[in-house]
Amino acid sequence: SGAGSVVAWALTITDLDPLRFGLLFERFLNPERVSMPDFDIDFCQDRRDEVIRYVQDRYGKDRVAQIITFGKLQARAVLRDVGRVLQLPYGQVDRLCKLVPNNPAAPVTLAEAIRDEPRLQEEQASDEGVARMLEIGLRLEGLYRHASTHAAGIVIGDRPLSQLVPMYRDPRSDMPVTQFNMKWVEPAGLVKFDFLGLKTLTVLDQAVKLAARRGIEIDLLNLPLADEKTFQMLGRGETIGVFQLESSGMRDVLRKLEADRFEDIIALVALYRPGPMDNIPSYVRRKHGQEKPDYLHPLLEPVLKETHGVIIYQEQVMQIAQILSGYSLGEADLLRRAMGKKIKAEMEAQKERFVSGAVAKGIDKGQASNIFELVDKFAGYGFNKSHAAAYALVAYQTGWMKANHPVEFLAASMSLDLGNTDKLGLFKQEAERLGIAVRPPCVNRSEAMFGVADGEILYALAAIKNVGRQAMEHLVEVRREGGPFRDLFDFARRINPRIVNKRAFENLARAGAFDCLNPDRAQVLAAVDLVLGTANASAQERESRQDSLFGGDSGAQPANPALPSVEPWLAVQRLTEEFNAVGFYLSGHPLDDYRTSLRRAGVATIAELLARGVQAGFVAGTVTARQERKSKKGNPFAFLSLSDASGQFEVVVFSEVLARSRQLMEPGSSVVIGVEIDRAGDEVKLRAQSIRTVDEVVKDAGEGLRIFLEDPAALEPIRARLGERGKGLVSLVLMGEGGREVELRLKGRYRVTPQVRGAVKAIPGIVEVQEI
Repeated sequence: SGAGSVVAWALTITDLDPLRFGLLFERFLNPERVSMPDFDIDFCQDRRDEVIRYVQDRYGKDRVAQIITFGKLQARAVLRDVGRVLQLPYGQVDRLCKLVPNNPAAPVTLAEAIRDEPRLQEEQASDEGVARMLEIGLRLEGLYRHASTHAAGIVIGDRPLSQLVPMYRDPRSDMPVTQFNMKWVEPAGLVKFDFLGLKTLTVLDQAVKLAARRGIEIDLLNLPLADEKTFQMLGRGETIGVFQLESSGMRDVLRKLEADRFEDIIALVALYRPGPMDNIPSYVRRKHGQEKPDYLHPLLEPVLKETHGVIIYQEQVMQIAQILSGYSLGEADLLRRAMGKKIKAEMEAQKERFVSGAVAKGIDKGQASNIFELVDKFAGYGFNKSHAAAYALVAYQTGWMKANHPVEFLAASMSLDLGNTDKLGLFKQEAERLGIAVRPPCVNRSEAMFGVADGEILYALAAIKNVGRQAMEHLVEVRREGGPFRDLFDFARRINPRIVNKRAFENLARAGAFDCLNPDRAQVLAAVDLVLGTANASAQERESRQDSLFGGDSGAQPANPALPSVEPWLAVQRLTEEFNAVGFYLSGHPLDDYRTSLRRAGVATIAELLARGVQAGFVAGTVTARQERKSKKGNPFAFLSLSDASGQFEVVVFSEVLARSRQLMEPGSSVVIGVEIDRAGDEVKLRAQSIRTVDEVVKDAGEGLRIFLEDPAALEPIRARLGERGKGLVSLVLMGEGGREVELRLKGRYRVTPQVRGAVKAIPGIVEVQEI
């Protein structure tokens, strides 16, 4: 509500002009308000600690403290603690805990879990140890388990806080902590401030800095609030990564609404919550002139015109009481609170005051009573407009950045979700949809975080699994000081092997980060011990400050040892290794070679299938994970996680299909699944009806291959890979000097599958393989 204060805006505590957007100071502070007002302030999360340090220095370290919170023993936690004390096997306790539903919004009690889960009842009846664990757990559930600190809450006193409240020292923090929790610090006379770290503000900050590298200066606080490009993007529902507006339901609303002004975004932020959502269809129809606005009374049109007669904001409730019934805005704030709490005696007194005030202004008593009832109905759902407007501004800023500088915006978004491979995969797909290339990680081009070069996104080295951000920052610093790495051994001689360890080196190799030095990833991985041996020897040499035999001023380096000779990876293995290191397929997909054949066989990508709005279809995917469970009746079923070039998806496989196809569902396998699609609002569930291997589906779909080669040594490996007879024709195109080509059609016909095509493409000396 602090955004309603002109003083706060003038002091740049807030960034939104409250007069322009009709925000009310009285919603923040008024003579009738008993409780102290407070600001909940969102900071860039990278600098939140800096703000807290400033407050400590400004007001005194003994006058600033965090607020205590108490962790309770909830159902899962109490089972884990009791199981550990009773020395039950960890695996058994973990399995039992997972039978308790995990719903943070509406936690399930242990008693409810036992009542509703037959497997818990069975374990309780058959195992004495489990029965004892559950019995003790039921008695301990709900007790306080530990003390912690509030994620954002800070209190500031006018004297040392130990004179006002009992204090606590958290061993994990150097800040004092109040022993009174959030509920009791205010009655003790302290004001609570929320200093929140908001990731989106950090995304915006990084995106602005990335744009500045190209010489583009952006002032987020002075953006034009009517940018056509931004509103066109919102109208298309292209809001992946846009603050507050990226859920599939919100994207659907944006497409229907076709927002064309900042006030529409404020309204959506306030409306898109349980309860008020029911008013969204009416708001959309009224905006497009398909439904007439209802202003309740001519006097209220100026207040309700902005929202087409739909009461959305608490401020509107206050203004209605002020205009119709002569309330002061302070009194109107009390009315707004009373309507939210629905205390019967208080509501009756307020209704009498409202109606008598309206009658005094010449409004019919019956009409005044009806208006009160209507306002009361909306008031329970009313949202603080100051809050909605402040969040809408951040939503607009992220939308503007995405519409006008998508490369920098997506790179910054990916940096802030560095450890979340699901989100990284989503942003990569969004970049590809926008025609923005995402270049694989490279030790000579990439930064530790996501970067931008020539209109492309450079994949972050630190986003590779198990390499560590500190190690990658060291690697980049070494490159910055000494120039690009010339080869694997130059890399080894310059980095510190204590920072870039064996596991980091292996995953850099799997992800393709050394492709610029040696494109044979299998050979690079096989050379890990050799390379790290060189790294350790060089590090010892640096530490002992001794020149090697080839050192001194000559600058000569010892000859590089020979790399081990190994069979190069086939395309599928190369992508599988990359998937394990990155978390999704980055440089390609195992199904890429099957794309044409699958289309011929009538198999869609998951994105195409869901966009059609059909109830069933065929979709191809590479299995990334399989989890088997048992239903309440004891029947086995599985959750199958899959990936295709358009995204990741999950399919439920029930017992009959599972029994028939279990051997086809190993991680790394590529399959075609016949699915039934269940849609419930935003949620889509896929249910498997049939599962076949991709090779089986496409075995007759490929018509032939044209193989371009520049090295005759490739002929023998080609013969080995074209072993099986089939229906496909194969041509060899021999490429000579000066661009000359000779094409030879092979005798006979061969079994031509995408797998064969991929295997041929991996042979050294092959330039290209075309499907014919």
